Amino acid sequence: MQAVVYQGFGSPDILHLREIDKPVPGDGEVLIKVRAASVNPLDWKLMKGGPLLARLLIGSGKPKIKCPGVDVAGEVEALGKNITGLKPGDEVFGTCVGAFAEYATSKSAPGMKSALARKPPIVTFEQAAAVPVAGLTALQCLRDIGKIQPGQSVLINGASGGVGTFAVQLAKSFGANVTGVCSTANADLVRSLGADRVMDYTQQDFTNAEERYHLIFDRVGNRPLSAMRRALHPRGTLVWIGLPPSASLSRFPARVIGALLFSPFTRTRTAFFIAKVNQKDLTTLGELLSTGELKPVIAKRFPLSEAPDAFRYLETGHGRGKVILTPESQSLTN
Repeated sequence: MQAVVYQGFGSPDILHLREIDKPVPGDGEVLIKVRAASVNPLDWKLMKGGPLLARLLIGSGKPKIKCPGVDVAGEVEALGKNITGLKPGDEVFGTCVGAFAEYATSKSAPGMKSALARKPPIVTFEQAAAVPVAGLTALQCLRDIGKIQPGQSVLINGASGGVGTFAVQLAKSFGANVTGVCSTANADLVRSLGADRVMDYTQQDFTNAEERYHLIFDRVGNRPLSAMRRALHPRGTLVWIGLPPSASLSRFPARVIGALLFSPFTRTRTAFFIAKVNQKDLTTLGELLSTGELKPVIAKRFPLSEAPDAFRYLETGHGRGKVILTPESQSLTN
């Protein structure tokens, strides 16, 4: 099968489309015929190698993960042992190992948090592939960490990106009053997603404004934590999940430690969050897609052979919504 692979750390130039062996599903695994995949910022952060901690996780010297990609939508090709509730031909979406390929494997055994859910028939493979990591992150940050409530004032910093576009729509579905922070070029997009107010970060710094927010969802990480807290309601919550594209992964520990040290001395809450993949939340997102309450914003589409260009686009940090990769051999029609 064809797959995007890399055998070292570096720029998108290290990505190559190669013929490799088709994976075989093990116990508790599902083999997926990939119809579409999406690119996440962590994909290219790991490709670059990151700090020592990241290298220990993905392989020092040469990466253990040779075929990148996590978000996937496709059809069940084959089942390993101990799989129930799925059969070959079923359309699914979720997370997997090596999504940037014609075939990939995913966990789906009883007794574990399944990484797959059924794709609603009305939802395209592209739309479904755009959802898993970004959609789960937005949903869980707002609902579980931010404890969002109707009528609250919520600010989304990075409202036009992959996670941000989902966060704006989900915050509105929870009944919040939403302010989206983005560039001038993306203001109309963020308004179209339901934001009550849009702030252009090139013209205004929300941390210096008078308004205070019950919940700040920071996807960008381009402001000091002390400045972010100035924009919080006295009992507000700041949830942050990212850093600027130019920032090293080594900045994450310092920011986490800073949040922990400061939190005991204030009534505001600060939390860093990583999404937890589970079938229940994937199904919830699928239902929202079916009803039209949630609409993925797809910025660019690339075939697998152009994966380096997809990564370069994401590296700019100015992309709108999600970037989709598709195997050349696959049709995206349902």
